[in-house]
Amino acid sequence: MTSMKHTRIRTFNTQETYPEQNIDNDLCQAVVAKGSIVFLRGQIGQDLDTSESVCVGDVKGQTEQAMHNISMLLKETGGELTDICKITIYIIDPRYREDVYRVVGRWLKGVHPVSTGIVVSALARPEWLVEIDATAVI
Repeated sequence: MTSMKHTRIRTFNTQETYPEQNIDNDLCQAVVAKGSIVFLRGQIGQDLDTSESVCVGDVKGQTEQAMHNISMLLKETGGELTDICKITIYIIDPRYREDVYRVVGRWLKGVHPVSTGIVVSALARPEWLVEIDATAVI
């Protein structure tokens, strides 16, 4: 077996994370690529330690949790929010845009990342209203 070229942070299998679904994928929350590029999995209103959804029905609360997760994961990789170069924000309703972007803007004040916003018909679970992924260079 060859050694991994990248560091995988918080590995998991979808059988544990999504027991109600018949999926068996090995994933992780973040990858630190050779050269210190960090790719974060899309973060939602979910507690990373318990896998429980939080702030159901509250897009601001879910955005806070997603940004908290991003900050925590970056710290675990040796980085910080100011290392973020690119974010992508997925929302299920365009009316959520202002609330979501205000929360994200507060977390990323002064960072100036490239950002893409996308309205999607749904996320992986019906209670999730927003998902945010990030790429950082540390």
